[in-house]
Amino acid sequence: MVVAVFCVAVFKRMHLPPILAYLFSGILVGPQILSIFAHPEDMHLLAEVGIVFLLFSLGLEFSLPKLIAMRSMVFGVGFGQMLLTTAFFTIIPYVFGIPFSTAIIIGGALALSSTAIVIKQAAEMGILNNRRTQLSISVLLFQDLAVVPFLIAIPLLSGNGDVSISVALGIALLKGVVVIAFLLSVGKWLLPWVFREVAKTRTDELFVLTTILIALLAGGLTYYFGLSMALGAFLAGMMLGESQYKYQLEADIRPFRDILMGLFFITVGMQLDLFVLVEHLAEIIVGVIALIIVKVVLVRIAASAVKTDPVDAWSAGIKLCQVGEFSFVIAALATQHQVLTTTQSSLIVSMGIISMALTPWLMDNSLGIAKRIVNKPYTEDEGYSLSAGEFSKHVVICGFGRVGQSVARLLKMEGIPFIAIDMDPVRVQESRNAGEPVLFGDASQKDILNNAHASQANLVLVTFDEPEKAKQVISSSHQISSDIDVMVRTKRDYQLESLYSAGANQVVPELQEGSLMLISQVLHYAGVPMSRILKRVRAERKGRYDHLHGFYPGETTEITYGTEDKLEFIHAVVLSERADCIQKRLGEIDFQRMRVSVKGLRRNGKEISEPDKEELLLPNDVLVIAGKPRRVERAERKLLEGS
Repeated sequence: MVVAVFCVAVFKRMHLPPILAYLFSGILVGPQILSIFAHPEDMHLLAEVGIVFLLFSLGLEFSLPKLIAMRSMVFGVGFGQMLLTTAFFTIIPYVFGIPFSTAIIIGGALALSSTAIVIKQAAEMGILNNRRTQLSISVLLFQDLAVVPFLIAIPLLSGNGDVSISVALGIALLKGVVVIAFLLSVGKWLLPWVFREVAKTRTDELFVLTTILIALLAGGLTYYFGLSMALGAFLAGMMLGESQYKYQLEADIRPFRDILMGLFFITVGMQLDLFVLVEHLAEIIVGVIALIIVKVVLVRIAASAVKTDPVDAWSAGIKLCQVGEFSFVIAALATQHQVLTTTQSSLIVSMGIISMALTPWLMDNSLGIAKRIVNKPYTEDEGYSLSAGEFSKHVVICGFGRVGQSVARLLKMEGIPFIAIDMDPVRVQESRNAGEPVLFGDASQKDILNNAHASQANLVLVTFDEPEKAKQVISSSHQISSDIDVMVRTKRDYQLESLYSAGANQVVPELQEGSLMLISQVLHYAGVPMSRILKRVRAERKGRYDHLHGFYPGETTEITYGTEDKLEFIHAVVLSERADCIQKRLGEIDFQRMRVSVKGLRRNGKEISEPDKEELLLPNDVLVIAGKPRRVERAERKLLEGS
């Protein structure tokens, strides 16, 4: 982790993607250089969990109806790419005298592309939802399915199997159909109920734990039946992708996914054999160039079968031209069963790491290269995202209780768009059924605010009365955009200063605002002109309700535990002839040190509302001070006794 942190920091300064930093970290700590890990395979299972979480997140982006609608791309382009590429890279080594069993494993390994790198890079670039990336993801999904036959066939190709390959593949196919049908059924009927019950507990830890458990259970089930762990996680995510919990699930899984994906790329770097790389450097470089060109061309040919836009097809091919992470799994298993030699496996790993290292640059420039190849006008699609032009200059309402809903109704009447975020699963379900744009999630998380397109919003409004959570929303909002305005509602005024200090642009204390409305009505009935009332109200808001803070406590005043040092009391101090402050000017008394303020002075039955600092205190004066209860008590003692 120390090496990874250092490498990521250095690579970021050089404007290089973190994936390259992880690969480089793996090379450093691997058996060839620092030898911190002499056996990288020991970390393989933990690293594979990163791929499980990645595919779970990808599943959340999909839905079964969308997958069915994309079947021509998944089973058309995906099948075509896998068949053509495997055949091509099988024929080449076979022509050079390599046995067919070995050649077909090499062909299958080189046909696969990196789901981890392509999806992670696409997500960072914000292009997950456009046509060309969707085409790439469709091919990757089929490749994940195609890994299964290779994993089953390798032990049989070693000559140790007692069952024919066709029978083994048939059994694997049957198991796959049963497991997938079971997962789809569980995902449709059971998982929404599970997450609804978990969400009702309002416990963040339980929600996160359940999310991780579901992803691992789904991956473990498919793994138990001889299928890819990633496939099970993808299916579980896809089933939950239609639920109201989608965005919160994605936000919860992301930290674990990113850390473990980094670990996966480190293990990939560890597998690089530097001696093989140096010895066969020329062949590896030629092989990588040939691999990239051939895979790009074959994806283009496969995509032409479903009449895909040429620019999208070329761009998808450029994204998929690297060797995949499952290629390393196949190479390691084939070496273990002596289907591949150690040198052949190392050559595949070396080509894979170099092609992976080139992928971020190729993905950044894939559209530009594709446009140059086609050399014709291209219409950019808006993608499948709800965000595309639909929400801009809107209001993000954090909390969709009575206050949030009231705000939403009036915004709707004025034609102002809004997106609400709420953690109550029943309320979210009811609101969504009624067609309201409401997301389930924790509004203090940056990912959830991003899904509400806070960066394009005019205002983030916090309607719930949880000051600490509100401060987290303010912080997350300003991390997304430093220019965004955040308005916070709070029930009481003693949180005003802390919320303003946290970065709120406007804090609306409910008690003071209610008082202002009442005052406005009273002044109106008393005959005060409306313009003067509005001016008074604006002045109070601008002065942060200066004249509305504090109250005279009584016998029935309720002071709950935890608020005794937050409320502000007003107290009248009667100055006797022996009071210590008599014959002192107000300016000579350090009220700021006492942390109280002077609200007024009464003398001979008359009130001096704003006494001057030069005002001399006389016997029988009544000094009105305001502050927190204990400070008022200390200030009174100081004024009367001088101690």
